[in-house]
Amino acid sequence: MKLISTYICKTSDIGVNDNLFGGTMLAWLDEAGGIMAACECRSSNVITLKMEEVLFKKPVKVKERVRIYGEIEHVGNTSLKINIEARTVNLVEKSETLVCSTRMVYVNVDENGKPTPIKKTP
Repeated sequence: MKLISTYICKTSDIGVNDNLFGGTMLAWLDEAGGIMAACECRSSNVITLKMEEVLFKKPVKVKERVRIYGEIEHVGNTSLKINIEARTVNLVEKSETLVCSTRMVYVNVDENGKPTPIKKTP
């Protein structure tokens, strides 16, 4: 998987149980997936079609670094599917722990929001 982006869990990201709020994690995953989709489509006009089952495996705490990784699973005519993982980083031990994973589908659209073919890389 390819590293897409990195975040730091801040106090403002914490929910009522002293863990990273799930909605914040979902936003991070969507943003990272959108970045990867836009790069693959060579277009800034990509929209999220769906996020499949999201597995929250381990809570994220304040000050933890979260790296978001992605891997293109399939590229169709106007859409693509990406496997996405979030991992916390232990900087001392130089290790990572999977905390969340999902699969997302993005659609390449034109200026009017209509699906448009993905430019194939030569």
